[in-house]
Amino acid sequence: MPKIDIKTAPLRIGTGYPAPHDAPCLTRSGRKLGDAGGLTQFGANLITLPPGAWSSQRHWHTAEDEFVYVVSGHPTFVDDNGPQQLSPGDCTAHPANDGNGHHMKNKTGEDVVFLVIGSRTPEIDSGVYPDIDLKIDANGTPDRVFTRKDGSGF
Repeated sequence: MPKIDIKTAPLRIGTGYPAPHDAPCLTRSGRKLGDAGGLTQFGANLITLPPGAWSSQRHWHTAEDEFVYVVSGHPTFVDDNGPQQLSPGDCTAHPANDGNGHHMKNKTGEDVVFLVIGSRTPEIDSGVYPDIDLKIDANGTPDRVFTRKDGSGF
């Protein structure tokens, strides 16, 4: 198995959310480790949240599992049960279609780093955002489009 050079793995900064939902996530970054290793069945991403950044809007998936492992820092994990501070070595698991919206916020003065591992099923997966007027429906292709909850565009 080839060693992945994290520093040269594809880097994504920011988010694909439309404005104004993108604002809290604009400074997050992620290294696409799964892509760097040629994985196709699941994704593995090393996410860095600078102070003040969010991982995403609070969401859940209809057809994708997610697993998160905190590498460094102390993110605030938020789900339907409220906020909870996490520490290095803590994990969270989010089964497909569980209906519990979740995300991470960095409320500290240091970077937070965590590994996210998840299914790759965009053709059948929809994303649900309980707190905001946003959704992303499965459309049979990997190229989904964010819309308002009534289906209208941004």
